[in-house]
Amino acid sequence: MKPKDGYSAEELLNSTQGLSYNDFIILPGYIDFNPDDVDLETQFTRNLKLKRPLVSSPMDTVTESKMAISLALLGGIGIIHYNNTIEEQVAQVRKVKRFENGFITDPVVLSPEHTIAHIDEIKEKFGFSGIPITVDGNLGSKLVGIVTNRDIDFETDRSKKLKDVMTTDLVTAKVGITLAQANELLKKSKKGKLPIVDDEGKLVALMSRNDLVTNREYPFASKDTNKQLMVGAAISTKDESKERLQELVKAGVNVVVIDAAQGNSIYQIEMIKYIKKKYPELDVIAGNVVTIEQCENLIKAGADALRIGMGPGSICTTQVTMAVGRAQSTAVYRCSKFAKQYNIPTIADGGIATIGHIAKALALGASTAMMGSMFAGTEEAPGEYFYENGVRLKRYRGMASLEAMEKGGSKRYFAEDSKILVAQGVSGAVVDKGSMFDYVPYLVQGLKHAFQDMGVRTIKELHEKLYKEELRFELRSLSAQIEGGVHTIYSYKEPKYL
Repeated sequence: MKPKDGYSAEELLNSTQGLSYNDFIILPGYIDFNPDDVDLETQFTRNLKLKRPLVSSPMDTVTESKMAISLALLGGIGIIHYNNTIEEQVAQVRKVKRFENGFITDPVVLSPEHTIAHIDEIKEKFGFSGIPITVDGNLGSKLVGIVTNRDIDFETDRSKKLKDVMTTDLVTAKVGITLAQANELLKKSKKGKLPIVDDEGKLVALMSRNDLVTNREYPFASKDTNKQLMVGAAISTKDESKERLQELVKAGVNVVVIDAAQGNSIYQIEMIKYIKKKYPELDVIAGNVVTIEQCENLIKAGADALRIGMGPGSICTTQVTMAVGRAQSTAVYRCSKFAKQYNIPTIADGGIATIGHIAKALALGASTAMMGSMFAGTEEAPGEYFYENGVRLKRYRGMASLEAMEKGGSKRYFAEDSKILVAQGVSGAVVDKGSMFDYVPYLVQGLKHAFQDMGVRTIKELHEKLYKEELRFELRSLSAQIEGGVHTIYSYKEPKYL
């Protein structure tokens, strides 16, 4: 028999020592194809597929409608957090479901009584200044004008009201216009913005020439049978979530994540059974899990996918504080191998900081990777940028940080009614990563190269080689880990993305 280099995943990970992503390396395969030949389509849940194996975490500094829209357009899916009221979460889901590529459905709007200074603030904050003006400054009110740079560039009095400078001779389009028709209208009018109004002249949406110029096609967009973008939402195991769930279903949510740090509980099992009985068409992601016993209970209850990870996140301190959890690579492999028997996909949640970590999670049997810190610094993540020591940052906090728990995140940790809150996470900041529309294509291309090096064209083929023990692994010593990174040079410039 021909000898093989390295070890199978079973040999590597079925030991007394838990391993993280950095503790091992994947040995190279045979290349007979180009990176662009790699197809990253994957099974997200029992009934839902994605073109890209990327999922954003249901954290209040990571996923709201902007994140969910961008990730869905790019082939992944976002899970809206539940650290909010039912109405707020439902509104976020509806924004995603209502999104039409090319139309801005929630434009910034001002009233005639606002001043040029308000436009200056918006420009500094968001980078644009073409603002529609309605009678009361709200979307859904009668459109009365628009203010662009040409209206205010040479005005020295920034306290002047917008009603004195706004353009009132407007070119508008009616609701129902197609993207192609709107594009043609913008070209003919030579305007920078095209307000979309209803029959009563009330502002419904906005189109921007800049958006059209930079607009790209999204052939890998995650869409449901109604051709709407797919979106998920988190719920807890509390009774309150039954009402939340009802409203989310009305809003068109495609999948729900029962968000609990430790998923193997009677509360989650009962919630899964309740959902599957009342909403049998709705897929349920259960978790979090790290052991076979946990997986078995949730699969038997009716879970359509499992979320794996307990304590590996960059802002999570569960393993230190609670002395409970598991090294993430070991957890992903053990849980994914068990879930495969039932054709239940798994989501590797936590501990991912590089493209290589995503590739390793998939190589250990996960179908998708869920990320928090990787996406938290992007333009589409909630929150504002700020500077610290000259570095542009965004806030990022664990849902078990005291800050998040006081707002409502304690539902995830069965601590909502506790008089004393014990933090299992921290609040911090992450570096600006720019737009998801630049970042995700970079991640995808990196993944394709990783697959090429492993000698596989698809995630399905990767998993087949994993379980046939054709995919080979090797442990890395600390010296090997250092050797595999940047070392022994005087200085270097870090790439924009790792």
